[in-house]
Amino acid sequence: EGSAALTGCLGRRARPVRLCQACHHHYGRLLAQYGNITRAVGNSSESHNCAKSILTSDRLQIVVTLSEFFNETWEAANCANCLKNNSEGLSNSTVEFLDLFNKSLTCFEQNVQGQAVYLSPNNYTEVCKNCNETYKILNDLYNHLQRMNKQGGESGHSAHLCIDVEDAMNITRKLWSRTFNCSVPCSDTVPVIAVSSFILFLPIVFYLSSFLHSKQKKRILILPKRIQSNASLVNIQEKYS
Repeated sequence: EGSAALTGCLGRRARPVRLCQACHHHYGRLLAQYGNITRAVGNSSESHNCAKSILTSDRLQIVVTLSEFFNETWEAANCANCLKNNSEGLSNSTVEFLDLFNKSLTCFEQNVQGQAVYLSPNNYTEVCKNCNETYKILNDLYNHLQRMNKQGGESGHSAHLCIDVEDAMNITRKLWSRTFNCSVPCSDTVPVIAVSSFILFLPIVFYLSSFLHSKQKKRILILPKRIQSNASLVNIQEKYS
């Protein structure tokens, strides 16, 4: 029953991805049941034969195979990074993120409905204007969770964020940039433009300084010649006087 319940939950929550937040109770119960069976195999009690027959009585070992499949799926989804250390519920940061995600979708929906009658389908200026702050907060929180996760995060696992959070952010970014054609100014834009302009301006400064330097040098070289000419003229005047 535990395997059937978890399988059904994974199938229903596959799209949009809600595996970790919807199925962690099923996975926890299945993990506990399988743990009880494996512990019974090591005991010398009457339950030993029963547990051994469940796990290793045939070549296929379906129970073991199913357990490995669920564990691999759970680890691939990085669900531990969405849950508390005891896996009994979602972590505080995940709850905060999902709340902002739902607020963003609600904002998108409300503003699309409000302007659908007046504007063309490709014009979503109201969405971009009214939902900009909500989207920015969500995006900043996601980036913060990524940085935090590299340091271990709340769950103590250092890997990708859980699939639920990643999928939610991907959906939001696609709606924001592709569907609504909105954009959020990057805080690094001004420094990048300044540095790029400085680099582009360097050749002009170099050639201008080279030109002025060569011109000044030419004037210095010509100056003694003029002095010599003036001196010769004075000598000629004195000679004939």
